[in-house]
Amino acid sequence: MWISLIIPCYNEYEGLRPLVKRCAELAAQLDGEIVLVDNGSTDDTPNLLPSLLSEHENIHSVRVPENQGYGYGILFGLKAARGKFLAWTHADLQTDPMDVLRGIEILKASSTPEKLYVKGLRKKRPLADAIFTFGMTVFETAAMSVPLRDINAQPNIFHRSFFKSWEDDAPHDFSLDLFAYYMSKRNNMDVIRFPVLFERREFGQSKWNVDWNSKKKFIMRTIDFTIDLKKSLRKRV
Repeated sequence: MWISLIIPCYNEYEGLRPLVKRCAELAAQLDGEIVLVDNGSTDDTPNLLPSLLSEHENIHSVRVPENQGYGYGILFGLKAARGKFLAWTHADLQTDPMDVLRGIEILKASSTPEKLYVKGLRKKRPLADAIFTFGMTVFETAAMSVPLRDINAQPNIFHRSFFKSWEDDAPHDFSLDLFAYYMSKRNNMDVIRFPVLFERREFGQSKWNVDWNSKKKFIMRTIDFTIDLKKSLRKRV
């Protein structure tokens, strides 16, 4: 199996049908599997998701009994994955799961795909969100001393060996995107970005990007994680 795409779903009941439909279109072109992680949902996701997947051979689900964070759900799915290459993206369809096919093309065109970290770069975002992301880019680049642009863009695609090198140290919250991106730089991997269209969310509600107050909380958590990460890295040197 060439690749496993992980999609964490937490209380995404309203959007499950269009998500599975899009995943089915992707699976028809994919040499691999799609793993939908029911990340401890408290809505009707646990009842609906298995029934939606019953006719799809290369799409299956795993369930986290109790939500322990966005990152935990992704890690749970990555550990259950069977692919040589691994990837994750979001369930809200703001970025298209089909984008992973373009990332795969980049990997397959390389003579050393195991040394690549392929990641989307969001386009056509609302101005307020773009300003927020720019601010986080400036802060994280300065704090970590490496360029870190559009940290939360999807998808993220990499070789299984890269995941094995950091899985035990990975955070369980929204900092996972930052951690994996930073580790790719630390491991001297070639980071290749490609543009992805960022759409408006049509179903459900974001788990963090609700208003400026939620953004503030996200910023504070990210700052705390960045400080802790730098401390842990110093101890390893």
